[in-house]
Amino acid sequence: MDIRRLTDRLGGLAFGGDYNPEQWDEQVWKQDDELMRRARVNLTTVGVFSWALLEPEEGRYDFDWLDAHLDRLHANGVAVDLATPTASPPPWFTLAHPDALPVRPDGTRLTHGSRDTYCLTAPAYRRAARRIAGALAERYGDHPTLALWHVHNEYVTLCLCDHTAAAFRVWLRARHGSLDVLNEAWGTAFWSQRYTSWEQILPPRDSQWHRNPGQALDFSRFWSDETLAAYREQRDAIRVHSDLPVTTNLMVPGYQNLDLWAFGREVDLVAIDHYPGAPGLDAAAHAAFDADRARSIAAGAPWLLMEQGTSTVYAGGRVLAKEPGEILRHSLAHIARGSEGALFFQWRQSRAGAEQWHSAMVPHAGPDSRIFREVTAAGEAVARLGELAGSTVRAEVAVLHDSDAWWAMRVDGLPSSELDYFAALRGAHRALWDAGVTTDFAHPEQDLSRYRLVLAPALFLLTDAGAENLRHYVAAGGTLLVQHFSGMVDERLHARLGGYPAAPLREALGIRVEEYRPLRQDERITLSDGSTAGSWSESLRTEGAETLAAYTHGMLAGSPALTRHDFGRGRGWYLSTRLDDTGYAALVGHLLSEAKVSPELSGLPPGVEAVTRRAADGRSWHLLLNHRDEAVALPRPGHDLLTDGPLRELPPGGCAVLRAH
Repeated sequence: MDIRRLTDRLGGLAFGGDYNPEQWDEQVWKQDDELMRRARVNLTTVGVFSWALLEPEEGRYDFDWLDAHLDRLHANGVAVDLATPTASPPPWFTLAHPDALPVRPDGTRLTHGSRDTYCLTAPAYRRAARRIAGALAERYGDHPTLALWHVHNEYVTLCLCDHTAAAFRVWLRARHGSLDVLNEAWGTAFWSQRYTSWEQILPPRDSQWHRNPGQALDFSRFWSDETLAAYREQRDAIRVHSDLPVTTNLMVPGYQNLDLWAFGREVDLVAIDHYPGAPGLDAAAHAAFDADRARSIAAGAPWLLMEQGTSTVYAGGRVLAKEPGEILRHSLAHIARGSEGALFFQWRQSRAGAEQWHSAMVPHAGPDSRIFREVTAAGEAVARLGELAGSTVRAEVAVLHDSDAWWAMRVDGLPSSELDYFAALRGAHRALWDAGVTTDFAHPEQDLSRYRLVLAPALFLLTDAGAENLRHYVAAGGTLLVQHFSGMVDERLHARLGGYPAAPLREALGIRVEEYRPLRQDERITLSDGSTAGSWSESLRTEGAETLAAYTHGMLAGSPALTRHDFGRGRGWYLSTRLDDTGYAALVGHLLSEAKVSPELSGLPPGVEAVTRRAADGRSWHLLLNHRDEAVALPRPGHDLLTDGPLRELPPGGCAVLRAH
């Protein structure tokens, strides 16, 4: 479904957030109406955590209170993203269906008292979820304020109960067909694990030592498929009564329980939640990372930032406040990279409950506060950007991102605890972001021909099809960097025999890895070009590749560490160790130069972010974010949509949206 249907309904880009009026009284509702107008709110997410009020007992619904709020929002000119409340079943449900409570890997069954207390595979839960979704759609499918449907909230909960075990066995039968095939895939000849009946198979619960890696990988695949099936059930129940777009808010954190590529193909609109994991420039880089992932999951189409913390930055055991100006900069960072707006969690900060200290658009201090003034300024800014609706972002560089490879790197028994898929992904993106280059993420098996440069920072698992695709990409003229511990196993987690990585990729890289040699904790090594590295090394030999940097000590002294191979019309690079940030940035900079990839706008200093959005009719806009504490002169002046006037320099911490010539 075309996202322009949503932006046309809103009259421009979306601005607003989760609204929970059931927490407040009529006096506050009247104030909310006035404050939403002041902040230029045009879209609110309603009903995410309202199941206990909507269905106070099984099969009996109370919609009167929701009727009143939707009518009030409509009268106030605010559209609604109506959520199904299935992330938080009410107490009556778990009392009636204790078997639907989630079970941890150690066998502990959790109790009610928080959110996400459900087992996704429990039949009673799935029936109740379909029922409430259908009842909401039947009631509100043609309500004039409705603009979007929002299934569930942040599908992240895992469960390893007996319901899950039964569903897992059904999935395994469909995937493998027979126990002989499954036993071969999982390598059960090792440790006397051979299965002789399907009933013997369990989810990867806690055990004596290492769990079977094939079992763990298949369970991750199963859980993602099961989650997607649960989403489809609610979506289809809604579509019986409504033809409006349906989505769910995907989490894109440092762990991943879902195949985001698969979800991107099923939702009508990709929507994500973003919460920075570090302050300052790291928060800005993190916003770009998540926004680029969202755009890529959406296959380049416009998407939506469904949630962000108004003034929330998670840093270890602390929740830090955003600095002045960051509410707008973080919002525009997502819009720059393709989001059709910026929404927050939540509208009004809760006075009680588990998230009473989670920041909001209207804080405990009320509208006479720095936070609300910045929210209002952000709303006014977003309201001026309506002409960007439907425009897209193009990238000439991609980082390879595969859920199977991520899950594979989480299995027990790998040779180093420092093998971190998410960190490798973030590191590659950060080097490109620091260089001022907009980046896509891509699956190893998709068409890569539109990219001048592709980075593969952590492809531990690589299918034969993926290896052949990368070989073809290089042969056709692409530049590819493959990093250590890649192509080591196939899709069954079986080791590649005869040398690493997979044979077609070895041909493109012109190397053969014979031995992996993790380094000692905190050990640092120096390469022949003066760069430093740590964590990992490999013994490899060149088979046509040129050695650009070699190891300088130990048994690897003089052997290749960084190689380059001319293959077909392209080049394959291989990095067999983990360079420090400085050395890695230099390598990425060299690759960008070789691939003839330039920053979006030349002449800008580090710390100034620039991204271009382009419309189908040829119009384009440069979105500029100054993360520096001093003003920055623009390479060329332009007309700024935020100020509706000419702009020659960005103020400290300032933003601009320039119409491009």
